[in-house]
Amino acid sequence: MSQSQIKGLDYLQGNEALVEGAIAAGCRFFAGYPITPSNEISERMSWRLPQVGGIFVQGEDELASIAMVIGASWGGLKAMTATSGPGFSLMQEGIGYACITETPCVIADIQRCAPGQGIATKGQQGDMMQARWGTHGDHEIIALAPASVQEMFDLAVEAFNLSEAYRVPCLIMAEEIVAHMRDKVRLRDPGELKLVERRRPEAPPGTFIDFHQLDDEAGIPPMPRFGDGYRIAVSAFSRNRMGYPITDKELHGKLLRRLSNKILKNIDAISKFETALLEDADVVVVSYGTPARSAKSAVKAAREEGIKAGYVRLITVWPFHYERLRALCGRAKEVVAVEMNLGQIVGEVKRAVACNARVSLVSSPGVEPPTPWEILSKIREVA
Repeated sequence: MSQSQIKGLDYLQGNEALVEGAIAAGCRFFAGYPITPSNEISERMSWRLPQVGGIFVQGEDELASIAMVIGASWGGLKAMTATSGPGFSLMQEGIGYACITETPCVIADIQRCAPGQGIATKGQQGDMMQARWGTHGDHEIIALAPASVQEMFDLAVEAFNLSEAYRVPCLIMAEEIVAHMRDKVRLRDPGELKLVERRRPEAPPGTFIDFHQLDDEAGIPPMPRFGDGYRIAVSAFSRNRMGYPITDKELHGKLLRRLSNKILKNIDAISKFETALLEDADVVVVSYGTPARSAKSAVKAAREEGIKAGYVRLITVWPFHYERLRALCGRAKEVVAVEMNLGQIVGEVKRAVACNARVSLVSSPGVEPPTPWEILSKIREVA
């Protein structure tokens, strides 16, 4: 199939749309190990990347795959991998390495029922806390939660842009349902997109690049590329300005704060929400990902019954924008969190709004999201 025919496709599965978004964003390297329900991503990447001059590698496991993605990124390519729960667990050390070395890369976690092997063919939002705290140590990360096939395309582009802009791993936390859903998708050419390219050093090749730049006000140092002749040190150890390992409390603290602040100080630019009917809402429903589709229907039904309900969808789950969510919930005295797990993000919602509103939970353990009727029943109960 020719590239022009690919661009003409407008009815795609979520995993397929994610691939097209990644390629439009400039992804030219993919390494992954087969695992349900993300396999369509690897399969499509295996024949799409060669069409655009990219490289596909099937790794021997998830550990090797994330390592190859990191290496490809330092080689100058926009790179990504895709996996699901068990594989996501195996990638955590590599994700931590990418955080401390400030390696831009994208990881798509197509969540399935868990823990353990769970149910391989059914979805659950079971990895949301793992996305934030799966790797050890203090760090910040960016995680996006698509709720439609179109967003699988759009947020793939956004993930690469954020990753390149802030030199941080960016996660696409989809679930099996949206990954295997089919819908019309507007595929945009790279020329239509505003793409972010990583900042390169201004110094000539042959010089030592102090890419750690602990005192850089922007907090995001330029990124050299292996093979260009720069003298650079890339290490997972806490380091000084020269890149050498340290045991100094002050320098370690400066490094951690810079790695965190480059995300937290830009949280307004990073975080995205979808909102509706909040101006006079007494009850606000907060959701993300696939269950947001049920939440939106429930809020609409509540309004038809005369209940002043509003809707907030977290498109960016991490970093969690507590102040913005508190402001969005505004005058509401009741907040209903909706999740496809036993309650992983509801605690963050409580941290944001508990001083102003009571928070309750509507949840499903996976397989299927909460229904609009279940959510509507809770809205009626608390209204």
